[in-house]
Parts: sequence; C-alpha cells; structure tokens
Amino acid sequence: MTRYSLAVDIGGTFTDAVLLADDGRAFVDKTLTTHGDLLEGFFRGVDLVMGRAGIEPAHVNDVVVHATTVVTNALIERKGPPVALILTKGFSDILYIREEHRYDMYDPQIEFAEPLIPRERTFVIDERIYADGSVAVEADEAEIEAIVDRCVEMGIESVAVSLLNSYRNGANEQTVAAVFARKAPNIYVSLSSEIAPQMREYLRTSTVAINAYTVPITRPYLTALIEQLGQRGFAQQPLIMLSNGGVIAAERAGRLPVRMIESGPAAGALVACYFSRVFGLKDLISFDMGGTTAKACMIQNHEPLVTGTFEVDRRYRFKPGSGMPITVPSIDMIEIGAGGGSIAWIDDLGLLKTGPESAGSIPGPVCYGRGGTQPCVTDADVVLGIIDPDRFLGGDMKLDADAAGTALEELGAKIGLSREQAAWGVFEIVCEQMAAAARTHATDRGIDYRGLPMLAFGGAGPVHACMVADLIESTQVIYPPLASVLSAFGTLVTPTQIDLVKSQLSGVNTLDWDAARDVVTSMTDDGTAALVEAGIARDDVNFTFGADLRYLGQQSEMRIEVPFDPRTQQDADAMREIFEREYVNLYGLKLDAMAIELVNWHVTARGATPERSATLPQTEKAVSARDRRTVHLRGKPVDVAVRHRTQLAVGDVIQGPVIIEERETTAFILPGWTVELHENGSLVANKQIGA
Repeated sequence: MTRYSLAVDIGGTFTDAVLLADDGRAFVDKTLTTHGDLLEGFFRGVDLVMGRAGIEPAHVNDVVVHATTVVTNALIERKGPPVALILTKGFSDILYIREEHRYDMYDPQIEFAEPLIPRERTFVIDERIYADGSVAVEADEAEIEAIVDRCVEMGIESVAVSLLNSYRNGANEQTVAAVFARKAPNIYVSLSSEIAPQMREYLRTSTVAINAYTVPITRPYLTALIEQLGQRGFAQQPLIMLSNGGVIAAERAGRLPVRMIESGPAAGALVACYFSRVFGLKDLISFDMGGTTAKACMIQNHEPLVTGTFEVDRRYRFKPGSGMPITVPSIDMIEIGAGGGSIAWIDDLGLLKTGPESAGSIPGPVCYGRGGTQPCVTDADVVLGIIDPDRFLGGDMKLDADAAGTALEELGAKIGLSREQAAWGVFEIVCEQMAAAARTHATDRGIDYRGLPMLAFGGAGPVHACMVADLIESTQVIYPPLASVLSAFGTLVTPTQIDLVKSQLSGVNTLDWDAARDVVTSMTDDGTAALVEAGIARDDVNFTFGADLRYLGQQSEMRIEVPFDPRTQQDADAMREIFEREYVNLYGLKLDAMAIELVNWHVTARGATPERSATLPQTEKAVSARDRRTVHLRGKPVDVAVRHRTQLAVGDVIQGPVIIEERETTAFILPGWTVELHENGSLVANKQIGA
C-alpha cells in the first residue's frame, strides 16, 4: 500500500503544498497566501495537490507537516488581543529599560521596537527569589487574585509572568499560574520559567511576552487546523515546524508559539543540509528567495549554524539590538526584505531602491493584476524577459506584462532610464542586496564564503541565484528538484526534534554535578514528553548535549558540544579542553590563567531522520530548445535559448545564457556559466574558468 505524506508551507506571498508518495512521486502546487484566513489558502493548496494525485484525504497515511508565518504576522501587524505582564515589584519597566544597550551609539534619535505589553497592562507582585534559587518572599495569593480581577475587567486574554530569578526556581510563577487557573481559566498564562528558563532578565521577559502575545492567536489557529483536517477525513494529527529545525505536535506548538517564528525558513535550511549530504558537500550556502523575503544560512559539516537568540521587528534590519530579542534555539540565518514582491522605488537622493516593503499576495506585483500599482522585483523579471508571463505557474496564473512594463517605464522616467534599464537596475540591486547580506552573515561568523557552493530555492531563488553567486564569488549553484516548494519538502525530511536550554551559573572546576544532573534530567524528561506527543516511541528518543561557557568576567558565552551524558558522567577537563580549542579557532588565543564559567546547559531530543525522497521524471535523450526569447541583459537585448526541465537528460551540458523553465519557477543561467542535469534531478550550474 502506498504511503503518502503531506506538507504545507505558508509564506508571505505564496502557500506551497507538497504531497509525497513513498515511491518518490511528488505532487506540488502553489497558491496565493490568504492573509485574512490562512487556513483558506492552506486547504486550497491541499486540494490542488490531492487533485493532482487523484487521492482522498484518507489515503494520507504518513505525516501531515505544517510550516506557517502566523506568529511572524501577528508580531509585525501588532493586531493581537490585550495581554498583561506580571513582574517582581521594583522591576515594572524592564521591557522599556531593556539591557541599556544602544545599537547605534551616535544616533541621538535612536528608536526601539515598542514593547508588546504597555505599562498600563503591567502588574507587579511583592515576591523575591534569590540568585541561588532560595525563596526569600513567597508570592501572596491574595495579591495575585486582585491582579486576576483587574485582568478580567480589562478583557485580558493572555498573561506573561516573568519574576526575578525564576529560571533557578519557578515556585512563585507556578503560584501565579495556579491562581489564574482557579479564578480565570480562560486566560492563557505563559511562565518564563517554562518558556525560557535562562538568566538575563530582559531576554527572558521579552521572550515570554512574545509567547503570551501570540498564544491567543496560534492556539485557536492550530485547533481549527486540527478540527478541519479531521472533518475532511485526514487521520493524522499535524506536526508543526519549529525555528530550531525540528517538528513537534501541534498541541505543544500551540503552547509555545515563540518557537514557531522562523518556522518556514528553518525548513529550508534543514533541506539544504539534506542536499549537502546528497552531494557530499560539507559546507555550502543555503539561499532561499520567495515572494516577500530572502534568507541565507551557512551550512557547515552538513549542519546549519544554530543560535540561542535572535530578534524580530527590528527598527533597522541590519542593526542587532534594534528589535525584540527572543532567547530560544533557532537556525542561524539572515533574512532581508528582498523577494519577488519587494517594491522598487526612488529615494530622496534620486537613487533606485528595492524593498524592504513588499506588495505580498494582496495586491501583489503589478503583473499579478490584483490592484498593485508599484513595480516589484517580479515585474522587473517579466520586463527583462526572464519570466514568461504566459507560463507562470504552468499558465494557470497569467501575468500582465504590459502593466508591468508601464510601471517600470514610469519608475525609470523619474531618473532618466528606459523601462528595460530600470528593470535591470531592479534586478541588479536586489541581487546585490542579497549578496551583501550573505557576505555580512558569513563574515560575522568567521566563515570565508568565497568559493562555497550555493543551494538555490524558493519561487524567486533560481531566477536570481546565478547573479548572487557571481557577486559572492561562488562557482557552483545547485537548483534542487522541487526548488520552488523546497521549504515545504524540507518539513518532510526533518526529524521530530526539540532543543531545550536551562541556566546553571557555576565555575566549571567547582561545578555541582548533582545539581547539573537534576537540571539536565528535567530537560531530557521534557524533551521525551514532547517527542512522545508527536508519535515517537520513548525508546527511539535520542539526546545530544551542549553547554554555553565563557571565561570568568566575560559578558558573552560560546556554545560547545558536550561529548558525554551529564546525567551519568562528570568530565570538567573535557569541557575545558573543548572550550579552549573552540575559543582559539574563533579568536586565535586562549586565556590559560582564567577560570571558565558554565552559563547554560543544552539538550536536543531527536527522533530518527525520516527516509523520504522525491524523484522527477527524466528523459534519456536531451531535447533541443523549444524556443528562444529576448532577455535584456545589462541593458542589451540578448537572444537566449529556453529549455524545459523535463527536456534535459543527465549529463547534458548547456552553455549559458539559458533559461530553464518548470511549472513553479524559472532558473536563469548567466553567460560564462554552464548547467547540467544531475542524476538526482538537480540542475548544477558551474562558472567557467576565466569567465
């Protein structure tokens, strides 16, 4: 009996659906994202791929996996319900004071993201837990009951609780939760001791505030998803993609929406790891360009870089510290507002710019014919001749080339350019923006990006990847099968996984190993429970361990892999040796006389990696170009051959410039490059020596 698995990835512009059979057959489609009701677009995509396969919901007997932007949308739009915050007395302004760091020292009018929870909905209680976890003042239930009454009067739907030092002892936070459960059970309660049990009060408070803000949105959304899947006849409970690159059960994900923020992009980075193993490439650059944003991630030793903190809603995209920080494990990537829907405009100095504002799916680029009036990157691609307006999505979504041309002509007239010159300017600028982001991301992490292969995917990624690769001195670009919907496919080759972090501040040489065992055991128990909820057998749960270490007196720590199980082994010497080796690799020196301090323990709970793959039909003999068309390349018209991906045979080498079309995307290969079809269905473009 054939087994089918289903994945749906909701992006800012398109919703991608992939139906995968265990024999490798893949059925894919894209539909415009329905921001008013995301589930409308979800099930439209599901219906499209089910129709292509000719099966019913009951035939989907493997997994249903979902990556979504619902959390990101809620934070950007700021349309969430009223949320309250409960803090320790004397610390009511923590979200405003932040960590007293100025991301731009010389800007007298510096701006920060406005806190999600304002002062008028912030409450304090007279309690105190010391830094060692001992309780100095217990939480007063009568005081908490009065706050509950006020929250009910104010129509509060969710509450964040972040009490001082609760990462060491969450007893007082548990008291708050118990009182709310008794007096106002309909109010969601998020505890910092559960969401982010780590030191650093502002980071912990910001994280739990974001979780509380989005819980009233995500839990009903995921509940409705579960119900509608059941009503349609799907037997499987959905799994949800997390920012760390793993999937867990929808019910738990609904309680932890802060872990879902980079849901879709994380799937793309994980599938890049999959292809790094397929091609035997230890290191590569993952390049994902969709309709709204572009994402770059560095893959090293077949694994993505992982960070413990990241930011959302930055005031300035490339300035760390200008947004709201979140301290949960996440795939480390850089994301910029450069997608097919990014709007082209002229600034006050008369310079052509693209993004970060996007036309999204509504109204979309001008060529979509949905009311858009501002030219976008996709409009430029159409005017240049790279995208065929009559074959977009296989001809199911015709594009208005005349309208796109008019919009680019009006834009170009403002700075003395023809429509084709303006279109090439938009193309070149958006590629340079993405190249600059990739350079910055790699350089900041001590990685030499030059010469690294690039994996290009997303709806707009294959269109622009060759130019981006040229700009960052990459000599090989891989266009995988299902490139346009690869993030959705990535959720199907991603293991069930959750990453947990908990603080235990101590010198490594004076570490209380009994306390360490208790901390790590609490995380392994939580990780096991999460994976069992997602359908993994308890005996199939595997653990890896890590730690954040630093030299005594330093503000920042460095994560290391711990090669033993701290629940059963004690080896401070091994931890010090690994830390010093990694420190030398990063900074070129070590401090022999300085004590080393443990800050956090890390535990990753993971199930087995799914054995799923997709195969594409291939021809035994290459078919000649089906037509040619004019592409305006660097301001000059160039006659370019057009091939369909299914016309290519393995080993057939084609000289650029050439356009390789498929239903959901287009690969544009520049002059000076060659492209050939790999036996696994990927297109591999290589830059010619001297080009």
